[in-house]
Amino acid sequence: MDRRKFVSCTAKSTAALVGGGTLISFGSLPKENVDSENEVRKKDWMKEVLKYRKIDAHAHVDEKYYKPEVNLDFADRLGIDILMISDFLRPHTKGEPDDFRARNNFAIKCMREHPDRFIGTVVLNPQYQKESLEEIDRCRDAGMMGLGELYNQTKINDPLYYPIIEKCIDLNWNIMMHSAIGRSRVVPDSNEPPNISLPEDFADVAERYPEGMFQYAHLGGGVDWENACKVLKDVPNVFVGIAGSNNEANMIDFALKYVGEDRIVFSCDYGFYQGVGGMFSAKLTDTQRKKIFFENFSNRLKKGGRNVD
Repeated sequence: MDRRKFVSCTAKSTAALVGGGTLISFGSLPKENVDSENEVRKKDWMKEVLKYRKIDAHAHVDEKYYKPEVNLDFADRLGIDILMISDFLRPHTKGEPDDFRARNNFAIKCMREHPDRFIGTVVLNPQYQKESLEEIDRCRDAGMMGLGELYNQTKINDPLYYPIIEKCIDLNWNIMMHSAIGRSRVVPDSNEPPNISLPEDFADVAERYPEGMFQYAHLGGGVDWENACKVLKDVPNVFVGIAGSNNEANMIDFALKYVGEDRIVFSCDYGFYQGVGGMFSAKLTDTQRKKIFFENFSNRLKKGGRNVD
């Protein structure tokens, strides 16, 4: 099953899970917190879910696979206030200017139709540097905030990105980049291009630009998440998004230990029930959930001049 089919199935599964008003989440719930499994089943999880404000720091829109109305349907049911959207450049494409302009245009259209719910982020390809820098200006004027999801046309630490990163620093913009998907947790998938950005590439560019604000996309995307957390442990300007289709048990708990509660951000990448369910199976305090669900990314948006409180 390819990624697009997977997210479609994920959306249908989510509807079944939350449609009845109860979200059941088991995972690694501490036994000491419940008297019995039956008590867990009876708990009103949707009440718990809806008491937290949420920003989905990694969302997508397009006209076929990532329909904006589906985003909003799940967001309404799961209490997601804001979705950071992009129509990303597809893998193994050239990512030419006409392509990224058209994709940004669709994200701008979605923003204009739902200004209180969608915040657009800019997709570009630094191989076309002049056009990419111009696109940042154009999209900023249309209300966009930040870059992402940047894909695998160019590594995040390639010098081609330097002028773009410097412009984002001036704007106080977040920069979200796709990372590798693996056949296993330690071996990148053979279909991944050689210029896919790995955790070490994020650490390299973030150390070069300590004032830059970077987001490592989908820790749960199939990469070796333990290694990613260890590599990024001492790189304070890299946020780690939890989204992905391989959300293994204890992933968030491990990230909490190595990355810390101030640098983890809630994100779904169209896997809504996984994103929310993982947050309730992890051993998080109420304060930690508030930070990860909302406050950490809200603080980044404030730096760029967008207050969503």
